[in-house]
Amino acid sequence: MSQQTGNDVSHFDPSNSVSNLATTTYVNVGPATVAYRRFGKRSDAPLVCLHRFRGNMDQWDPYFLDLIAEKRELIILDNTGVGLSTGQVPDSVAGMAENVALFLDKLGLDRVDVLGWSLGGCVAQSLTLQRPNQVRRLILAATSPGGIADAPKMADKTVQIMSKPVSVDEDFLYLFFDEHEEGRSAGVAHLRRLWQRKEQPVPHVTVESFKAQFMAIRAWSMGQGAALPRLGEISQPVLVANGQNDLIIAAYNSYVMAQKLPNAQLILYPRSGHGFLFQHAQLFGKHVLEFLDA
Repeated sequence: MSQQTGNDVSHFDPSNSVSNLATTTYVNVGPATVAYRRFGKRSDAPLVCLHRFRGNMDQWDPYFLDLIAEKRELIILDNTGVGLSTGQVPDSVAGMAENVALFLDKLGLDRVDVLGWSLGGCVAQSLTLQRPNQVRRLILAATSPGGIADAPKMADKTVQIMSKPVSVDEDFLYLFFDEHEEGRSAGVAHLRRLWQRKEQPVPHVTVESFKAQFMAIRAWSMGQGAALPRLGEISQPVLVANGQNDLIIAAYNSYVMAQKLPNAQLILYPRSGHGFLFQHAQLFGKHVLEFLDA
């Protein structure tokens, strides 16, 4: 696998990127207004992408999104209380999933594929359990089902950096990319590809929203409303993926999920961490498309 992980981005033009050129659209979901972008090749089941803790739409790598958009339709969104969306962030993962479900209803989507990254992966599991007939296939990237008693804990340094009110590039590189030169170089390249949309950048997550997300993650990790005891109910095909050296959600969590999900396959990517899907964008994109088309 390590011989296939290079990403040829020499042809990638951020100014002409399909995802960067996608228009931000808004839809009312209850009392909130949800911002989203829909683009790519029209498909029966769009791939809905749910982002990470403290993340927003602009933090999906446009190179990765464009690779998927060549073959699939994508929907990326800021869930309620995040980025360009109004409303409040629920203090539970189940509440976040309920808002996504209402968003899908508003768009009239009764069949979707879902890719959840980090916190988004927790939300994706909860959504699938809430709406088993609405989710066709599920991709869980660098995430956890919650409640795994013997899962490795985050190092104090990782917790401290994650909790900083404002993160700088060095913090991001430490948290998301492997310490080896291959990982750091990929992280720097990823950061350069971000923030190249012509529209104004999406606002960062507010302190209030950050606190609500943190409360939801803490409860989930302690097993409150977690998916772990119900993973056997998820009968859909599931692709579980992570970097081997994830400092935030250890790959052990991915192994446990793959063991307990009835119809799962597991891929761990070498010399990479929480941002493996952007470090190995070309290879992960290939695996995603093959999984969705199977």
